[in-house]
Amino acid sequence: MKTVVLLMVMFATCFATPQDLSGKVLVFPRETSTDHVKLLTSKTKFDSVTVCFRFITDLSRNYGLFSLATPSFSNDFVLFKINSKGDIRMHALDGGTDFLSLSFPPNTWHSICSTWRSDNGLAQLWVDGKQTIKRFIKTGPITGAPITILGQEQDSYGGGFDASQSFLGMITKLHMWNYVLSNAEIKRYVADAQFTPGNVFNWRSLELEISGDIFVEEEREVM
Repeated sequence: MKTVVLLMVMFATCFATPQDLSGKVLVFPRETSTDHVKLLTSKTKFDSVTVCFRFITDLSRNYGLFSLATPSFSNDFVLFKINSKGDIRMHALDGGTDFLSLSFPPNTWHSICSTWRSDNGLAQLWVDGKQTIKRFIKTGPITGAPITILGQEQDSYGGGFDASQSFLGMITKLHMWNYVLSNAEIKRYVADAQFTPGNVFNWRSLELEISGDIFVEEEREVM
């Protein structure tokens, strides 16, 4: 417990310094309209996107998994669990599409990778190593200073949080790239093998701000 408290103090005071979260998980323990994690990057243009992470939850309701907003769109790149059936909605440039009939058993760790290309608008998910079909969202790059949130879904730039859409559970090993990863690289990520770390967000060198009762714990204590 002392280690967790020390880590919380460190993140609250030194968030501008990249932190190596290898072997760590973020714990989101309560339903709230305030608690969240903000991820920081200097990049302001994304011609394409790949986001990968691992998560666990026992929720059956809607919840946000990843929310990137810019001054132009509050849903510039978003992953949102939309119902108890396991469907995931992906937004890009405020457009959206639903990936259907996925499987997310509760209280089980899952890996998810999402890709979207700005040139042709095609999007795809990989859930626990299995590919979905490709769906069209919108074309054109994401531009503007991003605010990226874990634990909440943004209905406005940096805010508009709704407790009934908040995430409860744990997230780890998050990476984001400003290009579409090859299938081989995604497979290496899923297998927890040697892969190219994210050039936008890198779990091994992550700048973040923690707001509220969100905790950093050792991975071995929860997995």
